[in-house]
Amino acid sequence: MAGMRRLLYSGLALAAGTLLLSLAAGELLTRPVRARIGPPPPDLSAEPVHIPYGERQQVSGWFLPGRAGEGVVLLLHGVRGSRLEMLERARWLQREGIGSLALDLPSHGESSGDRISFGRREALGVQAALGWLRERLPEERLGAIGVSLGGASLLFAERQPELDALVLESVYPTITDAVQDRLVKRLGPAGAWAAPLLLLQIPLRLGLGVHELRPIEAIKDVRAPLLVASGTEDRSTRWVETEQLFAAAPEPKTLAAVPGAGHEDLRDFDTEAYEARLLPWLQSHLRKSPGQRGQTALGKMAA
Repeated sequence: MAGMRRLLYSGLALAAGTLLLSLAAGELLTRPVRARIGPPPPDLSAEPVHIPYGERQQVSGWFLPGRAGEGVVLLLHGVRGSRLEMLERARWLQREGIGSLALDLPSHGESSGDRISFGRREALGVQAALGWLRERLPEERLGAIGVSLGGASLLFAERQPELDALVLESVYPTITDAVQDRLVKRLGPAGAWAAPLLLLQIPLRLGLGVHELRPIEAIKDVRAPLLVASGTEDRSTRWVETEQLFAAAPEPKTLAAVPGAGHEDLRDFDTEAYEARLLPWLQSHLRKSPGQRGQTALGKMAA
């Protein structure tokens, strides 16, 4: 009898501990990650921007101008990051004449926000940034590069008019996949059993249903030329899941595997290969012909 009681108490203690750990993990995953970013590096030709949206919300970033007719790209970092993650991409694009806006997503860096929502509410800040770029550079073609959370935010955003080029890197297909993959990565097979405890917290913490966090459904509405990239050794968004996300997207689309890369910065992993593959693709969709550039210049003079 005493042995049964000890077993029962041990089971209750284990269940309570698991629940407490799950609640702590849910708080950590959704808590804002704000940071003081400060001014852009002195050697960077960049302008700090603060873009308002919604009710007293704003997103902050750095705008790097490019050459006329080469296009402009919105750069969006991954979860718990900031615009600093996209700084080297911004430098590289500017060297090639392409302008960019490196943004802190809502609830990150110097942007406002009270919870990380896995892309759904971050999309509102992304929409504001796209609108700002269209107003600032109405004659330029507009693209975007979104990494992980940044890519999901782009898919959930209302991109009207549609982008001229869209790059998604290491984007999860569903929140169920994302949570389970990360728990299995950290806890082994037991992580699959713990996943429901985290998923149950999403409606309570965010007021969102799990069914609202499915980039694999949102990607069906993309009408931009699309490039989907991911590492073949990514354990947080497995390669088979990237293939599923890609399969759900309409044409025109390109799938780019990065052999050996995990859930990490794909540019840092192999900078030379990344730039060699992405630059011509971006230029083919964003660059205007010399004749089109001349028409733009004449239009501005006539105005």
